Amino acid sequence: MYKLVAVLYFVCFGLYVMFSRQPDYFDGEFHPATVHFIADSTGTVQPMAVFTLTKADTIKVPAGYVFRHLHEGQRVQVIYETARPRNAQVYAWWGYWFTWGECVFSVILLLALFQIAVQVTNKPTPEALLEEQAMNEKQYKRKYKD
Repeated sequence: MYKLVAVLYFVCFGLYVMFSRQPDYFDGEFHPATVHFIADSTGTVQPMAVFTLTKADTIKVPAGYVFRHLHEGQRVQVIYETARPRNAQVYAWWGYWFTWGECVFSVILLLALFQIAVQVTNKPTPEALLEEQAMNEKQYKRKYKD
């Protein structure tokens, strides 16, 4: 039962990650960008990935994320949808494929599924025990038929 819970969890989480990214991995376009630290309206300096699609269209997207350390002038890949290039994201394992909230939620979900599996298999009913013992009894067969 535990193995079934783990397999179910990893299959569901993998499918969720593959098909829930925005911008979409399968329909998105990749473009190189450069990280620049730019002050926002409050004066806070934040890393921004800057890339140019056309001569007149320079796009700046936030590049900072928890536990992601970027340096000024660092080259990164950006993924964007052609219909909405301003909704681009830095293409990286941490921040695009795996996010902080999803990881915490998925670990909580895995622990909950594990606890449910433990509770279901922990104290079987007497009828279930008898049925299991009956299935495990070896039935001796004769080697040759008469």
